[in-house]
Amino acid sequence: MKIALSQLMTMQPLQKVVIHSLDCALYQVSIVQDLCEFFVTDDKGKMLRTHSISDMQRFFLGLEVESMALRQQSAYDEMIGQPIKEDSNALEVPLAVKHAVL
Repeated sequence: MKIALSQLMTMQPLQKVVIHSLDCALYQVSIVQDLCEFFVTDDKGKMLRTHSISDMQRFFLGLEVESMALRQQSAYDEMIGQPIKEDSNALEVPLAVKHAVL
C-alpha cells in the first residue's frame, strides 16, 4: 500500500519509519502503522527516494516518530544459485530519530 507524505501529518505519532536500502546510495521509505506497512510517495504518487539516509530522515523532521530503522535485503543467495529461502534475510538496524532541524 502507498501513502502520500502529506497525509502522514494526520497519522501521528508514526509508530515506525523504515528506510529501505535498495542499492548503493539509493533509499526508499515506508511506515509501519497498526501492523500495516505503507510505502511513502510524494503528492504526485511517485515513490519517495533519496541518495542518502540523512536526506530521507529530513522528510520526517517535525513529525512525531516513535522509532526509525534501516532495512536491507540481500539477493546474494539467489545470485549464487542457492534455493529461495522461506524466511526473510532482511537486516534491520535501529536509527536515531532526529527531532532537530539539520
